[in-house]
Amino acid sequence: VAGTVKDLIAEGKVRYFGLSEAGAESIRRAHAVQPVAALQSEYSLWTREPEAEIIPTLEELGIGLVPFSPLGKGFLTGKIDASTAFAANDFRSQIPRFAPEAREANQALVDLIRSVGERRSATPAQVALAWLMAQKPWIVPLFGTRKLERLEENLGALSVTLSNDDLEQIESGAAAIRIEGARYPDEMLRRSGR
Repeated sequence: VAGTVKDLIAEGKVRYFGLSEAGAESIRRAHAVQPVAALQSEYSLWTREPEAEIIPTLEELGIGLVPFSPLGKGFLTGKIDASTAFAANDFRSQIPRFAPEAREANQALVDLIRSVGERRSATPAQVALAWLMAQKPWIVPLFGTRKLERLEENLGALSVTLSNDDLEQIESGAAAIRIEGARYPDEMLRRSGR
């Protein structure tokens, strides 16, 4: 794929090459053929797996990160709790992390970012996004919304400056919280080879 994209770039049909949810070795192999501009991968305060290998690889190679689901599919906004009912067609109703008992256990993470937000006059969503942006200057969260007020709220994260003390409180607090539930249903992970 990297070779094909390289040819398309040479022909002027494509400007940049990006990857989605690739592992460190795949990123390195692709980047050796055609420089990768950015990687899209799930990354947030409750999905931190990229910190082990992906983020160091991206930093080494000069590749940007565009985290999708930076608000944990809405959970980190503080608007979802153990009593929230999802429609049958809402994908979250199938995700183990959104089972009522997992939401109840994971509420501690929302409480943590809410406490930081209260000092900064920021919502939990704004703190979660500001935390991501504070990790590296080349991390640009990709959030989705259907509501203008949520867009405005999320863009408000650009005005939230987390202090070193805030970041340390989030880091130490999050380290003490074990996130319950898998990111995706087992059957979906088996199909994708993860």
